[in-house]
Amino acid sequence: METDLGTSGSSGAVSASSASGAVAVVADDDPGAVRYDVYESELQLPLIMEMIAKDLSEPYSIYTYRYFLHSWPDLSFLAMQGDKCIGVIVCKLDHHRDRLRGYIAMLAVNTDYRKRGIGTGLVKRALAAMKAKGADEVVLETEITNKGAQGLYENLGFLRDKLMSKYYLNGNDAYRLKLWLTPPK
Repeated sequence: METDLGTSGSSGAVSASSASGAVAVVADDDPGAVRYDVYESELQLPLIMEMIAKDLSEPYSIYTYRYFLHSWPDLSFLAMQGDKCIGVIVCKLDHHRDRLRGYIAMLAVNTDYRKRGIGTGLVKRALAAMKAKGADEVVLETEITNKGAQGLYENLGFLRDKLMSKYYLNGNDAYRLKLWLTPPK
């Protein structure tokens, strides 16, 4: 899995809960503001698939999306501007050895909206959701050539944990990045 994103910036925000209990965060009075929605239904799947297919190098089947989204819907978020999806993060949480490990499977931000803090906003929301569920650590892979993703994650405290040779289908190497939320045992 991989990530591609934008960085920096933010604005004043308020939270609102929908009837389903999902929380969206929107800027106070800006009609072009970014709203962050928790994944709620299969109706959002085409938006997610389009965003990921356009921005990430790995091809994913509908079954891969459904595995993550149906198993951990509360760990996936969409960045929306009106009805337009401009960013998405897809995650999971599972036991790994003696730790509860979060995993960022996919992160993408529309190229027209990068460098505006949307990627950071998505990652921070996912990290908070994983931490609230008791995650001890969070890991992900990113292409060795993706300096933007590496910078974003390193700014959030992730460290390079492993170099994985020829990890991606395109032959590129990957870094495994890790963030410890609790001290290692």
